[in-house]
Amino acid sequence: MSKTVVYAARRIVTMDPARPQADHVAVRDGRVLAVGALDTMRAWGPFELDDRFAGKVLLPGFVEGHSHLGEGVYWRYVYCGYFDRTDPDGRVWPGARSIEAVVERMRTAHQALAADPAAPLFGWGLDPLHFGERRMTRPDLDAVSADRPIGIVHASGHITNANSAALALAGYLRTDHDHPGIPLDDQRLPAGELRGPEAMMPVLLGLGVDRAALAGDEAGARAFARLAVRTGTTTATDLATPLPDDAIDALLALTGRDDYPLRLVPAMHVRGHTPEGAIERAAALAARSTERLRLGRVKAHADGSIQGFTARMRWPGYHNGAPQGLWYIEPESLRRLYLAGLKHGVQVHTHTNGDAAIDLAIDCLDEALRAHPAFDHRFTLQHCQLADRAQLRRMKTLGMCANFFANHHWYWGDAHYAQTVGPDRAERMNPCRSAGEIGVPYTIHSDAPVTPLGPLHVAWCAVNRLTPSGRVLGEHERIPVVDALRAITLGAAWTLGLDAEIGSIECGKQADFAVLEDDPLAVAPERLKDVGVWGTVQGGRVFQAATI
Repeated sequence: MSKTVVYAARRIVTMDPARPQADHVAVRDGRVLAVGALDTMRAWGPFELDDRFAGKVLLPGFVEGHSHLGEGVYWRYVYCGYFDRTDPDGRVWPGARSIEAVVERMRTAHQALAADPAAPLFGWGLDPLHFGERRMTRPDLDAVSADRPIGIVHASGHITNANSAALALAGYLRTDHDHPGIPLDDQRLPAGELRGPEAMMPVLLGLGVDRAALAGDEAGARAFARLAVRTGTTTATDLATPLPDDAIDALLALTGRDDYPLRLVPAMHVRGHTPEGAIERAAALAARSTERLRLGRVKAHADGSIQGFTARMRWPGYHNGAPQGLWYIEPESLRRLYLAGLKHGVQVHTHTNGDAAIDLAIDCLDEALRAHPAFDHRFTLQHCQLADRAQLRRMKTLGMCANFFANHHWYWGDAHYAQTVGPDRAERMNPCRSAGEIGVPYTIHSDAPVTPLGPLHVAWCAVNRLTPSGRVLGEHERIPVVDALRAITLGAAWTLGLDAEIGSIECGKQADFAVLEDDPLAVAPERLKDVGVWGTVQGGRVFQAATI
């Protein structure tokens, strides 16, 4: 008989309504055998009592329903974000609070590469929305070096700035452009910002940032997993990845090792495929899934980002008068993707930041369901930030899920209020309470590396909806702590189709626990993000954050 280990804890919050809390959990073969009082465990035969968590609080392992392995990969490059940020090893990197500070940080990195003058230089996390009207330009990065190719991707991931050398390497340093993603300066040369994947990719490839090559990067995936353990995360997505065959082979090997502490759920990006071809490949990949690598989903982008002014907006558009955003997929292609996904039983996740993009996705699914009715498709709108109650009611009718980007309240809330969408729409952004009242299954996410991986911080944002200036951005959309915890456990598991296996601590499910220093249901709601994380238990394997 396999060994049974019983863990004692100060409190176990199970997310199981039949037994909401307990003080002991029995684990056998990586699964939960029993939950309850110690005496009830004896019916299962001999066990080993482990009291290392006797002073801790156990929750179901947190499930990050929208993140990217880039959160681990990007730390080999130069961090240029506005907010302080902690790397996978626990070091805090200060934010760069002006374009001049970003330029100086890149200049320091350039000087460190002096021995290799041809090596490209890449930074990440740039957030010009915090710099007022000032935007980074090509001359800003030319001041770092006119010869070395240099680029910086914005925090949103939807815009990249480049210097003249990087633009020339991509064949962009010319005056004949007529593309909405390539703004021009007074000389009709690219001004330095490249908006949307079509415009960005040639420059990123020239800088050596090839998402296909990095999709199975072992060092990046390990760094990502260290961050996961530090935040109590036991399952995380890589939501939009090319997934070439060699990347899948690498991820299968990595996740199969006993020392890898995370279950990965990649979603293959449809870019580069026909809609039908993407669904066909995803369906074939599903057969290669393992317990710790779940394949078979696809991700499409309908539009860009609100803070980058590339999201597709309904009337009245952007509050500051910025021009309309971009479609990242042809509406007809999204319709075909939904038709094929429903026909073949492949789940589709769709990036929809603007309310016009949400309308497009709802309309496409409405039409597709008439051709291929499906009772449990769980097609999920990712970000879904500007959904109003009428859209949520349609989503409920169609069986759609929502994954709200609650971190926006903290990272961009003040800018949304004053610049991007204005007070009315900013106060109803990421409408968790409305979704719950209407009955739309929902979760919340970090979109790491757009914002840092950290489910408790995301939950804190949804509960408090605070901005850095202290504004409560929509009191009426605040949710209770217990609802936020459910969103980052069972809620996320539901949107991934994994709720039968993870998301709660109950008999038969995977033994995935977040091991916390405090009880998130007992601390004041404003302290939720500060609850300490000791580590995780993933599939019955124990990982301590301090030693990972």
